[in-house]
Amino acid sequence: MTMKDIAGQGANHGMVLLGCGKMGSAMLEGWLDQGLVATDVWIVDPHPSDWLVSTGVHINADLPASPAIVLIAVKPQMMEDALPSLQGFGNGGTLFISVAAGTSIATYQDILGAQTPIVRAMPNTPAAVSRGITAIIGNDHVGEADLATAETLLSAVGQVVRLDNESQMDAVTGVSGSGPAYVFHLIETLAAGGVAQGLPETLAMQLAKATVAGAGVLAETAQDSPSQLRVNVTSPNGTTQAALEVLMDETSGFPSLLPKAVEAATKRSKELSGG
Repeated sequence: MTMKDIAGQGANHGMVLLGCGKMGSAMLEGWLDQGLVATDVWIVDPHPSDWLVSTGVHINADLPASPAIVLIAVKPQMMEDALPSLQGFGNGGTLFISVAAGTSIATYQDILGAQTPIVRAMPNTPAAVSRGITAIIGNDHVGEADLATAETLLSAVGQVVRLDNESQMDAVTGVSGSGPAYVFHLIETLAAGGVAQGLPETLAMQLAKATVAGAGVLAETAQDSPSQLRVNVTSPNGTTQAALEVLMDETSGFPSLLPKAVEAATKRSKELSGG
């Protein structure tokens, strides 16, 4: 299925985007760039941006009688107020896709109806620059065609992976959902280390940002594994080895800290979703 015909045909036609903040706008921009027809899109958002108005999509207008897709991109705390207005589309041919963190498929089924096809998705913030990664899982009423539709839509902002079961979503949150913040903190502290060794703050931050960004691209595109890439740049008794002896310490370095961080985020994700 291409982006041009993803809004559906026949009885089920049109796409509704509930919430169009940073994540929703990034997705919409990608869809329109890839050929989605603006007049096939209905946006429900209390504060539409000037850019959104300029796209030609329907904004806060009467919704189609039976949309092909409803994509939910509101903040979790707004879910209770937003979802009931969509109940009339449940238990039918409308596919619901949610990118709202911490809201389980069971919650959607309770509100929309047990027979509603629902895909739960967990993107991350690099989706705003089309470099995100999104994990998806569907309920029992989601078929291969529905998953393919979700993949097509969400691939507009980066990579998409499928999960085996919904229970994996909390760990995904701990790794990729919250993970960008870990990397941002790495950049902060790496730059601070440079400043401590005599570099100007602006230069240290530029070096740190470019180093992390470049290393990420290299890790993603190189044939070697990250472990081998690390070995490749570590000369025996050299500067990198001296640094890695600190970072790879089993009690105080990354091997201890990062699994604990992922565990803490995963645990909190379970608490927030009632798991």
